[in-house]
Amino acid sequence: VQLQASGGGLVQAGDSLRLSCATSGDLLRRYGTAWFRQAPGKEREFVAGIFRSGGSTYYADSVKGRFTVSRDNAKNTVYLQMNSLKPEDTAIYYCAADRNIILSALTDEEQYDYWGQGTQVTVSS
Repeated sequence: VQLQASGGGLVQAGDSLRLSCATSGDLLRRYGTAWFRQAPGKEREFVAGIFRSGGSTYYADSVKGRFTVSRDNAKNTVYLQMNSLKPEDTAIYYCAADRNIILSALTDEEQYDYWGQGTQVTVSS
């Protein structure tokens, strides 16, 4: 499975961006997929995830109500819609996928076998 993240950019606080994670090599709906981010000098952290099958979604508290993760099975792509962006959302955003991940481990980056290359999101104040 190959993941290709895109959609990052430089925006102002309050703006929106939509990140895409396009997948090739297998059907993404068979995988649990998540977005993680890493800000300069900080550990990588879970942002949002969508489980395989039913597509249950989960969010970090810091993005609840502002970010929405979704999946388009026809396009084999997962999206992260980011609204009301804040300077603290500035980071490199990575998508990750794993076919065998269990629901309770969706937020654990160690559980993911496949990673995209990352896309930079910069939010100016």
